[in-house]
Amino acid sequence: MPWNEEFECMPVEQRQKFQLEKLKETVAWAYDRIPFYKNKLDEKGVKPDDIRSLEDVSKLPVTVKTDLRDNYPFGLCAVPMKDVVRVHASSGTTGKPITGPYTREDMDHWAECMARNLWAAGIRPDDIVQNAYGYGLFTGGMGFHEGATRIGCSVVPTSSGQTQRQITLLQDFKTDAFLSTPSYALTLAERAEDMGVNLRELPLRVGVFGAEPWTPAMRKEVEERMGIKAMEAFGLTELGGPGVSFDCEAQDGLHINEDYYLAEVVDPETFEPLPIGEKGELIFTSLQRKAMPMLRYRTKDITRLRRETCSCGRTLLKMDKLSGRTDDMLIISGVNIFPSQIESLLLEIPEVEPQYVLVVRKKGYLDHLTVRVEAKKEIYDAGPEKEAEIEKKIADHVKGMLGITARIRLVEPKLIERSEGKAKRIIDERPKE
Repeated sequence: MPWNEEFECMPVEQRQKFQLEKLKETVAWAYDRIPFYKNKLDEKGVKPDDIRSLEDVSKLPVTVKTDLRDNYPFGLCAVPMKDVVRVHASSGTTGKPITGPYTREDMDHWAECMARNLWAAGIRPDDIVQNAYGYGLFTGGMGFHEGATRIGCSVVPTSSGQTQRQITLLQDFKTDAFLSTPSYALTLAERAEDMGVNLRELPLRVGVFGAEPWTPAMRKEVEERMGIKAMEAFGLTELGGPGVSFDCEAQDGLHINEDYYLAEVVDPETFEPLPIGEKGELIFTSLQRKAMPMLRYRTKDITRLRRETCSCGRTLLKMDKLSGRTDDMLIISGVNIFPSQIESLLLEIPEVEPQYVLVVRKKGYLDHLTVRVEAKKEIYDAGPEKEAEIEKKIADHVKGMLGITARIRLVEPKLIERSEGKAKRIIDERPKE
């Protein structure tokens, strides 16, 4: 049974009436309280009263990441700071950080969304939950903490890093559930192997992973190496953090918390909505957020939406696992390539580890791709001839499946920097324009 059966299993028409009511309230709230949105709506000639159906969301302006940076720190905040009880922010590694203020009501809603996420993963009140997401300004640590606390779990707030200690605590505390980024889960599994610790023999049974893209092949790798069920969480700092969508035991798409988020898939060039079932860019409008409501926020994530009743009983709209992002797409020899596609192919090669980086350089007028991937120890120890054989095998596989020529370079085990948070998969060495 879902955490909140009323909303998660609500008849679609009834939920859409609820969404329309909240959409109208959100547009009016943003128009009246945030000058940025008032100006954007006025420019389009749209007033809050013009929103009469869910389809009218397409009349609203699109919000992009630069809008949030341009209004740093609190230009998009709809409430006075005396009503803000928490502020989170992105890392800001590519410019000013994205700030996320929360009212007490926002915090309550966030905990509700995260409780649904963790409950769907099979986490229950008597579980010991080890939270290895980063605490601090990053939304992950505190978001998962709030959800696990709402359920009533015993939360171990380890935060990210100190991998050997994490493994010791998994053993000593008899942890039931582990929370982290998927790349850190692999880092932990690798360290456990080095320590001679068999994670599969521990009480650990489930992990909830998110904050970065990961393929079905990586999910399988995590499950096999840790001996757990690997579940997914999806969210964005701009929308309040994790808790936007989640998968259930069926692992067949991510359920969107529709009473909190109105989802669209649009043509990334025109922003025109696409029919359910067509692949495009994912856009969200928040429906109950008070401190910083978002109107049609561009995620730049590529997916498709599905309207179906899941075998778990939930009637929430589903989104497919992300297939890439419009802003990390590479064009190699005229072919559009996403890092996730390369990852899937590498995970089909038994001679390499799931640790890689993609290096993009300019060669003439074209982008040139080098894939650095760690060889298994026995392959690396076998010498240059064996390495060359595997490099050709991978290059042929990439060429055959994606139609591009990539230089493959096997590197020694443990050479690629391990992640304690989000993994860095692309090194862009192209000259800046």
